Amino acid sequence: MVKQNRSKRVFAAFLALTFMAVWLTMTLCTTAVYAEEQNDGTINGVDDLVGKTIGVQLGTTGDTFATDYEKDGTANLERYTKAADAIQALNQNKIDCVIIDEQPALSFVAVNSNLSILEEEFAVEEYALSIKKGRTELLDKINNALAKLKADGTLDKINTNYIGTDEEKGSMPYQKKDVQRTGKLVVATNAEFPPYEYVNNGQIVGIDMDIMQAVCDELGFDMEIENMAFDSILPAIQSGKADVGAAGMTVTEARKKNVDFSDPYTVSKQVIIINKGTAAISDSDKENTKTLSFSDKLHQNFIEDNRWQYILSGLGNTLLITVLAIAIGLIIGTLVAVVRTVHDQQNKLKILNFICKLYLAVIRGTPAMIQLLIIYYVIFASVNVNKILVAVVAFGLNSGAYVAEVIRSGINAVDKGQFEAGRCLGLNYRQTMSNIIMPQAFKNMLPALCNEFISLLKETAISGYIGLQDLTKGGDIIRSQTFEAFIPLVAVALIYLVMVLLLSYGVGRLERRLKNNEIR
Repeated sequence: MVKQNRSKRVFAAFLALTFMAVWLTMTLCTTAVYAEEQNDGTINGVDDLVGKTIGVQLGTTGDTFATDYEKDGTANLERYTKAADAIQALNQNKIDCVIIDEQPALSFVAVNSNLSILEEEFAVEEYALSIKKGRTELLDKINNALAKLKADGTLDKINTNYIGTDEEKGSMPYQKKDVQRTGKLVVATNAEFPPYEYVNNGQIVGIDMDIMQAVCDELGFDMEIENMAFDSILPAIQSGKADVGAAGMTVTEARKKNVDFSDPYTVSKQVIIINKGTAAISDSDKENTKTLSFSDKLHQNFIEDNRWQYILSGLGNTLLITVLAIAIGLIIGTLVAVVRTVHDQQNKLKILNFICKLYLAVIRGTPAMIQLLIIYYVIFASVNVNKILVAVVAFGLNSGAYVAEVIRSGINAVDKGQFEAGRCLGLNYRQTMSNIIMPQAFKNMLPALCNEFISLLKETAISGYIGLQDLTKGGDIIRSQTFEAFIPLVAVALIYLVMVLLLSYGVGRLERRLKNNEIR
């Protein structure tokens, strides 16, 4: 009877799960069909955005304006940290359109013949430089410099050099003046926004960068450029990490609540980019479009303009951050583990144990990216500290919390009789731990430590959030220039894979050597 009741319950549970699976499948299919119907049809103007999936760059005015569609529920919004990623998604038909500034849109369309810009503009806007609130003296100086540059035609020449006719482009580059310099301006930008700011031959160039150089020449300042994510520019200005934000930034009421703006230096507009599809490409475009072979793409992504240097320099920063962070993590982790172990075994160091537990709770309970941003924008807000040092401190503190628990668990895994035997031999607590317990614990904790080091190596990929060029950021720079997603991403992934395999191989050999010594 009991077996029959159990069989009935199992059968009823099976039917319930089957029903739920069928219902979920039908729901997903219905949603997919509905979404396909909603996205059906071409986009010829702003009115056709209803029911479509819109791509925008996070933090831009395109994001701000398109958010109204999201709030109304009339369209879906996909936010990307880079404009190039949104364009890549449009190329792959993952979204229906991209809302972006006109000049970058022209650059993207120039190298993607299947894309086009709608004639109807989405919005008109003014670009200005952003400055921290309260720095009225600097703001007045910049406005005076902009007025002078506008009056003598310098601003027009800079714009013409980048967005003039084919004959005018590159014909009148701005030349840095030889003037006496008494200070420095740190300029925050997002060098993935051609022609206003982008990377060319390892240098950050563009309309905004030339304008800022001209302003610095007028004011007698040196210019230092800090490249970062677009949505990090205003926090950098507010925290004092940068003096001026120059990134094709539109003046909006929401932004004016947080920072001050200079007088506008140009007028732009937001436009809509759509994917015409290969069938809509004209015969002339088809003739001009050349399908690159794999070797040609490798040359374009790495050899052309020495783009391999972005990967190499990024790899160097990644390895440097990882090695130093591991050293800090081991030191912190060992100290925390010792304090907690002594407290557990001898009920001592209560205050230190409380501090260690609080540290573990905070670090393990918050994402590494948030910790990195807090350390850079909050803790080191008023200090002009090297970004590599910031990353080392952030990842070292993060790793130390996990290393501490690995070491503590390795110590606890050693039989308590080992400790008692050491004390019976006349060894004190420190001698017992260092000569008997720790050698055995090390073998227990080695695999877990290896996994932590591997995780740390990969976690450094978020360093780009504070404008640091690591390995991943190097690949992103290449993608922003070539609009090729596959090869740069795969190259970065392969480099990470090789490093992880080498590390795993080394640890494996160490484990085998320890086992051989144990057998002998």
